[in-house]
Amino acid sequence: MKNKNLKKVMLLVIIFILVISTGCTKTMVDKNNKAVKNPETGQSLTANILCKPTDKKLYNIYKKNEKSMPVKLKDLPTCDSFTPRKVKYESIWNSIFIKPLAWLILKLGKIVTNYGIAVMILGFLIRLIMLPFTKKTLIQSDNMQKAQPELKKIEKKYANRNDNEAMMAKSQEMMMVYKKYGISPMSGCLMSFIQLPLFFAFLEAINRVPAVFEESLLGLQLGTTPLKGISTGNYYYIILIFLIILTTYLSFKFSMSSNNNKDAQDQMQFMTKFMLIFISIASLSLPAAIGLYWIVTNGFAVVQSYILKLEKNKGNKKNNKKRIKSAKIKSVDKKNK
Repeated sequence: MKNKNLKKVMLLVIIFILVISTGCTKTMVDKNNKAVKNPETGQSLTANILCKPTDKKLYNIYKKNEKSMPVKLKDLPTCDSFTPRKVKYESIWNSIFIKPLAWLILKLGKIVTNYGIAVMILGFLIRLIMLPFTKKTLIQSDNMQKAQPELKKIEKKYANRNDNEAMMAKSQEMMMVYKKYGISPMSGCLMSFIQLPLFFAFLEAINRVPAVFEESLLGLQLGTTPLKGISTGNYYYIILIFLIILTTYLSFKFSMSSNNNKDAQDQMQFMTKFMLIFISIASLSLPAAIGLYWIVTNGFAVVQSYILKLEKNKGNKKNNKKRIKSAKIKSVDKKNK
C-alpha cells in the first residue's frame, strides 16, 4: 500500500511540475547573471512582471536590467490599465491562472484602496472556495485511519503470497474495505491536484504585480523583506515572522489526525519540525505581502480544521449514543424473551 501511495504522489508531483513549467516567476538578473534586488526593500525582483512599476527608483532598476525581461517595459501596461489580454505571456499556466488572479488583485485593490488588504481578502476567498475539497480530503483521511486495522489484516493474510490469484483476491478484499468506509484511493491526490495550482498561481500573481509591493499596510512596506525591515529598525517585521511561524505550526497541529501508528506519528512530527524550520528561514526573505497572504491562509486552515474536528466529535457522540441506546434495547428484548 505504501508503494502504491508513493507512486500516486510521485505521479501528482510530475503532473504538477509539467503544468507549472510552462510559466513561472523568473528572477531578474544583471549582466553578471546575479539576482537583482531592490536595495531599499531587499526583495529579489521578478523579471516577467505583468505591469510597469510606478515607483521611479524601481522603474529605473527594471530599465537598467531590461535585457533579462521577456517583455520590454514599453510593451507592458500600467498596473491601473492591466487586463489579462494586454500582456503576451502565452501559456496555459499564465492564461488560465496567473493573469486573471493578478487582474483580481488589482481590481479589488482599487476598491478597498490597498493592495495588501486585497491580497488578504483574496487569499481568504480562495481558501473558502476550496473548503469543500479540503473537507472531503480530511474526511477521506479520517476514513482511511478507521480502515487501517482491516487493511493491515489483509496485508498480513497475503504477506507471503505473490501469485496472481492471491494478488487478485487481496485487491478485491481491499476494495471491499474501501467501499465499506467510503474511501476513494485516488480522490486524495485529485483533491490536492485541484487545490495546489490555485494556491501557487495566487503566489505567482502577487509576485508579478509591482503595484502590490509599492504599498504599505499596518506599518509594513509590502515589498520589504523582514530581514531588511528589521535591519532598518522597523520591529513590526518581527511580529510578522512570529505570526507566520505560529499560524504554520497551528495549521499543522490541527490538520494532523491522531494515529496509533508510531511510525506515522514520527513521520508527522519530523515533517512538522522540518517545515517549521524551513518556513522560519524562508520568512526572513519573503516580501511582507507574501507573509500576510501566508498568515491569512494558515489562519483560515486552523479555524477550518478546528470546526471540522468539532463536527466530527459531535458526530461521534451521536453515533455512540445511538449504539448505547441500541444495545439497551437489545438487552431489554433478551430479558423479555
